[in-house]
Amino acid sequence: MKYSNDNEQKCNIAIFASGTGSNFINIYNHILDGKIFANINILISNNPNCKAIEFAKKNKINYKIINKFRLSNNENIEKVIGKVLIKNNINLIVLAGYMKKIPKQIIELYPRKILNIHPALLPKFGGKGFYGIKVHEAVINSGEKSTGITIHFVDNDYDTGDIIYQKEVDVLENDSAVSLSKRVLELEHKSYPVVVKEFCDKYRKELN
Repeated sequence: MKYSNDNEQKCNIAIFASGTGSNFINIYNHILDGKIFANINILISNNPNCKAIEFAKKNKINYKIINKFRLSNNENIEKVIGKVLIKNNINLIVLAGYMKKIPKQIIELYPRKILNIHPALLPKFGGKGFYGIKVHEAVINSGEKSTGITIHFVDNDYDTGDIIYQKEVDVLENDSAVSLSKRVLELEHKSYPVVVKEFCDKYRKELN
């Protein structure tokens, strides 16, 4: 099916973020520069005070704060998230430091259309409790000579979805968890937009 309006061919992305949202901001800038043919239709966060929300407000990006404290007695998080995604015609979900587990109902609604980036070479240093600086501390304490990033599809467990992309970085002798985290984050910023672009290009190709 062909569309005459280029905007209709853009992949509609929902970003899920809980913290600084540096990967969210990076992907947004790639879209703004025309490097990724997509729209960020909505930012979903559980944290009303995070920097990702601040960025969304400043740049007039739609956002929705969804957590158990904001739900009425007859609502549940799965249904609320699902309604928001459907309302915004979402084709791809990109997790960018989202600190909550994605509900099973949402995974079933978007099979192999939910991406996550993890700051280690899965299956090493993955699973519940391995996030942020804790991952890098574990890498340093293990004596590993290399670490890296993993971009994967999200399934019903933590960090166990099919791997899409991995990239290594050396662990230096004088590395601390903080210094290592900075180099891994640089790798995230280089790699995540590439994978998102590939998904969006594939989506556009399938429409034509």
